[in-house]
Amino acid sequence: MNDLVGWLAAAAVICVIAAALGYRAYTRAALRRQAERFAAEETARLQAQRKAAAQDAARVDAAKRAEAAQAEAARAKAEAQRIVDARRAAEAAQAEAAREAAAQAAAKAAAERHAAEQAARERVAAAAAAREATRLAAERASVAPTPPAAPPAAPVAPRVPRKTREQTLVMVADDSKIVRVKTGRLLEQHRYRVSYATDGLDAAQQLQSNTPDVVITDVEMPGMNGFELTRQVRENPGTAHIPVIMITAAEDRHRDDAQRAGVSMLLGKPYPEDALIDHIRRAMREDA
Repeated sequence: MNDLVGWLAAAAVICVIAAALGYRAYTRAALRRQAERFAAEETARLQAQRKAAAQDAARVDAAKRAEAAQAEAARAKAEAQRIVDARRAAEAAQAEAAREAAAQAAAKAAAERHAAEQAARERVAAAAAAREATRLAAERASVAPTPPAAPPAAPVAPRVPRKTREQTLVMVADDSKIVRVKTGRLLEQHRYRVSYATDGLDAAQQLQSNTPDVVITDVEMPGMNGFELTRQVRENPGTAHIPVIMITAAEDRHRDDAQRAGVSMLLGKPYPEDALIDHIRRAMREDA
């Protein structure tokens, strides 16, 4: 009986040990499986992170390439616009140059036409004066046949003393400083002496103490306009002989008033520079 109990106790101990060993093995296997699962999950998480990072990098790179493409397109558009603007500017400059050339040609033709008309009027006036002198001489001859009257002399233009260009003083009367400077530079280039008047009153005051050889005047000026200045020049015996050249933008509208005032030459704006110099040269009886 005691032996049986001993065997049973030994068997029970063996069973307990076996159970403990089995539970320990099971626990280790469970822990190992759990560790493997955790490792697999961590690996999957890391792979997902790397994949997400790669996708983010790809998106950033794509965005950078898109921005670079947009910037290049903008630069190409700006360059194309610059070329178009430059072409338009060149075409506008060419058109402006053509208009300027046409305007200068028209002004020169107008000046030549006006010079021809002025010369024709002078010839007609001279012929009329000659006919009138002949008629008066014939009347005097019929009234007093003896002694025979001397043949009538042709009308003589106001005598202008000969001077060199360096001695010739030209007064420029204009309320525009730009016009005065431009005209003065032109005259100085042709070796004329130049004095300036800021308006008609200034010119009239200067004429009392310093008599020029030629007066160039504008029409519209404050205080005293060009017509009033010309009449004052003609009414003064000391200045009546001075040639007066009037420059105006409304040439046709001012022609009759200029003739009545005693203007020697009327030039329109813009006027050919050689026409102005040529009239001064002829007025001063220059040979060349």
